[in-house]
Amino acid sequence: MEKFYALLITVLTLTAFEATGRPRFISKISSPTQTLYSDSTAWETILDSNSFTDYASFEKNWNYLYPWGSDHNGTARMYAGPKDHDYVSLQKERVLCLRARRVLSDEGNSDKDPFLKINYRSGAVHAKHQVIVSDACPVYEVSGYFKAPVNRGTWPAFWLTAVHGWPPESDILEFKGDSLNWQNTFIKPMQATTQKVAIPDAFVQWHHYKAVLKKVSRRDIEIAYYVDHQLTAVHRGNFMNKPMWIILNLQMEGSAIGAGPITDTHYYIRDILVRRRKTLYAM
Repeated sequence: MEKFYALLITVLTLTAFEATGRPRFISKISSPTQTLYSDSTAWETILDSNSFTDYASFEKNWNYLYPWGSDHNGTARMYAGPKDHDYVSLQKERVLCLRARRVLSDEGNSDKDPFLKINYRSGAVHAKHQVIVSDACPVYEVSGYFKAPVNRGTWPAFWLTAVHGWPPESDILEFKGDSLNWQNTFIKPMQATTQKVAIPDAFVQWHHYKAVLKKVSRRDIEIAYYVDHQLTAVHRGNFMNKPMWIILNLQMEGSAIGAGPITDTHYYIRDILVRRRKTLYAM
């Protein structure tokens, strides 16, 4: 999501998802490092769909806004709280809805670089649990089902970002005003590895987005990205023992293509799953 830097971006491959939801791979993707998990080591579930059951469950597991407040690098300011569900609301069947609405009055500028004029009110939340790939927990899986807006000027995301400083960052879902999903791994402030996946019906159909983060050395982890259970990219970064927030947000304009819409924008999320393993053995 930190896209206003002059970046050295490595684009590994482009994957097109047709209306059937099946991926069409345009070039070869490296396979994740083979790992043998101990039979006695089960997944420990940290978050699941129950966190969207009601507001009591939601507020037990999630915080409103970004970890740092209401503003970021787009033109939407986040508004949400225990008594304010205009922009962050729970729907039927354990669905979270983030809504963006254009503002008519002057709300000033964002207090985050590049300090854009605020044109929208919108919603963001972040999980109370922090992802930390370590010797104690060498494997994490973070996933969910989404209907993400792809119209011009919209910038929805499902991402991990550093608790202290920046990077690391891992963007599992990020649309920027069109139907290309950007799966990014920021390794340094001026260096990222990026995978673009075309999903024309991203807002019409539920699609599953996932990242599996795994220790590969004392310093590095590997991040395997998936869309609809198909591997799309494998990235690597020096993220061992670095805590990361899990963020869901509907930002607007900024890095997105074109001016944002006049009408409301909605972003739907369900079945968020965060789980981890405490043991792995490399093959």
